[in-house]
Amino acid sequence: MTKRVLSVGQCGPDHAMITTFVGQHFDAEVLSAAQWDDALQMLEQGGVDLVLVNRKLDLDYSDGLEIIRRIKADTRFGKIPCILVTNYAEHQQAAIKAGAEPGFGKNQYGDPATREKVARFLE
Repeated sequence: MTKRVLSVGQCGPDHAMITTFVGQHFDAEVLSAAQWDDALQMLEQGGVDLVLVNRKLDLDYSDGLEIIRRIKADTRFGKIPCILVTNYAEHQQAAIKAGAEPGFGKNQYGDPATREKVARFLE
């Protein structure tokens, strides 16, 4: 069964990198949401197995951590794993405190550790 990844707040090139990474390693499709309203709509449709959130949303540069907080606070979606995509360790720690899984940076798609982090939810 094909898994579904919701990518939130990524710019075009970053979304393409995520789509390529997921397609190379997993039987999964990548959906895209620009901001919270789009993400909420897709989450309400169901079937999302993993959410990847950019640290700063491309559309308006709002805080991606707020997206994770909203997902984790909603009883309908709180169990869906979320990962913050950022190169900054302090933002990763804040995301983990908010309920996210350990994430990875934008320059780490070729790292086997990144594949392992994502594989927990897509295999």
